[in-house]
Amino acid sequence: MSTPTKKLRLGPLPSSTSTKLTFTCPASLKADLDHYAALHAQAYGETVDAATLIPHMLEAFMAGDRGFKKRDASKPTLQKSPQREATPP
Repeated sequence: MSTPTKKLRLGPLPSSTSTKLTFTCPASLKADLDHYAALHAQAYGETVDAATLIPHMLEAFMAGDRGFKKRDASKPTLQKSPQREATPP
């Protein structure tokens, strides 16, 4: 029997509001997600299912994706135009 690991890449889950999204995945991926959920429960003492972990996994993946960050950094952002000071007459 293996010992639980405290070094999972996905740490304890924060509380947050959510939007429902449905997707289809291969049975082998679902099995891996369920296994990861079990390891996460052992490591952090809180039972969660795969559906709860998926958004956090995707968020962590996107945060670590250099190509996405590069694309996102080049995206124009809205900035306030500087306010002009009134000049005395």
